Amino acid sequence: MAYWLMKSEPDDTSIDDLAREPERAFEWTGVRNYQARNMMRDAMQVGDRVLFWHSSCPAPGIAGVAEVVSAAHADSSQFDPASPWFDAASTPDAPRWQCVDVRFVRKLALVSPALLRAVPGLEDMQVLRRGNRLSITPVTPEQWALIMEHFG
Repeated sequence: MAYWLMKSEPDDTSIDDLAREPERAFEWTGVRNYQARNMMRDAMQVGDRVLFWHSSCPAPGIAGVAEVVSAAHADSSQFDPASPWFDAASTPDAPRWQCVDVRFVRKLALVSPALLRAVPGLEDMQVLRRGNRLSITPVTPEQWALIMEHFG
């Protein structure tokens, strides 16, 4: 099992949305960064655990835990002309963008970047690095254990 941190704007999809439908598999659409896409396509596996991060909001941070429940597949939003993530150059025969589906595991009291920085052993988390804007980052087993010990 691997561990990940995945960012979502809560106005788009929040941990509360997942909690309202705990059996639903939510398609993680809209990732338009090749490095993040490649992590979903090449590294994520069913059963991997996810720190669900609320981003681009007044109170960013880890809002809960989710689980990867599908292998990578074509991101449906790239084919929808009404979607802000539409990609006219992408076709069903040759999709450019991949995604996984995630399902709710549990909510956490919001864990802010400041709270994470206060825990020895978490200072190297990718999400805490200056200039990091990736929407998906790996989390080491040691980082995961520390987060669960302190906040889980």
